[in-house]
Amino acid sequence: MPVDTNQEAKAIARYVRMSPYKVRRVLDQIRGRSYQEALIILQFMPYSACEPILKVLRSAAANAEHNQGLERGSLIVSQAYADGGPTLKRFRPRAQGRAYQIRKPTCHITVAVASLE
Repeated sequence: MPVDTNQEAKAIARYVRMSPYKVRRVLDQIRGRSYQEALIILQFMPYSACEPILKVLRSAAANAEHNQGLERGSLIVSQAYADGGPTLKRFRPRAQGRAYQIRKPTCHITVAVASLE
């Protein structure tokens, strides 16, 4: 099934307070699937990463509909990836005046949808 990459719309969520490693395992499940199928998968997966991904996927579909005039029924998820964002560094006080570093990772989630032609 050929995908028309000229008719591609994408959406990006930046600085999501979640590890990119945890987001990628969810994105791997929806990459290459139809828009409707991806929505169903995300609604029933038990991971907290599904919520921001669902939001980005809906935004990408709205961009495709509004900017390129594509129908949501003919869309497939052509690209889905998560890049690492800046890490928030915090310190946890420990015994005898020590301080342990806590790293709170962030990520940038990108989802692109394309028309199936």
